[in-house]
Amino acid sequence: MKELQGKTALITGASRGIGAAAARHMAGLGMQVVLAARTRKDCESIAEDIRQSGAQALAVECDVASYASVETAVSSAVEAFGAVDVLVNNAGIIDPIARLGESDPDGWDQVVDVNLKGVYHGVRCVLPGMEQRGSGVIINISSGAAVNAIEGWSHYCATKAGVLALTRCIHKEYAEHGIRCIGLSPGTVATDMQRAIKASGINPVSQMDFSDHIPPEWPARAIAWLCTNAAAEWSGSDFSIKTEEGRKLVGLI
Repeated sequence: MKELQGKTALITGASRGIGAAAARHMAGLGMQVVLAARTRKDCESIAEDIRQSGAQALAVECDVASYASVETAVSSAVEAFGAVDVLVNNAGIIDPIARLGESDPDGWDQVVDVNLKGVYHGVRCVLPGMEQRGSGVIINISSGAAVNAIEGWSHYCATKAGVLALTRCIHKEYAEHGIRCIGLSPGTVATDMQRAIKASGINPVSQMDFSDHIPPEWPARAIAWLCTNAAAEWSGSDFSIKTEEGRKLVGLI
């Protein structure tokens, strides 16, 4: 993955789980990484570990539900490293899990603000620079929930479906400008989100043991691979590592 060396990636939700694993992996490939999360302190410890390994990393505070906050994070990344070559829209929430008739409107709204509007905010902030340079990669973390109805997850299913639509729209409008946008559908991943799902007791996913889920390092490797030219044919769509074929391409098999 030599083509990624020296490139800058901004990763949202980077304080833990897939985001933290992606930051570590991409830094190990020679990329400059910007770790963004609502609590900068949580990202800073990871960024310091990365810097200790000899790579470049920056921790920034960022609430993706706020356009101004995302704009500031992107500006900080550009100031530090010159550009944002890769945006990884990873930040996402699933609480509160509930059937529609029992759902909390404020909680439902918050999921939309983070999972859907948060992706739009990131995309809106990086597109002008990418278009000006004639290159860029946007990776949106997707889910099987984007195309399936899952009990208790109306907010999550709706927002992930919206993200898939955004992925398609970005491809439609900006592929000719050298910008690639791909969604990653990783399957169930062993993160804190799975603990919340388990506690809900709703739908078959909540019945799975924590050990049944894949480690966050797997989607981290997939994210990096999707940033390479080898993944160009999946632009404008979701790529899955739930299949043997997908895992082989990423190098997990």
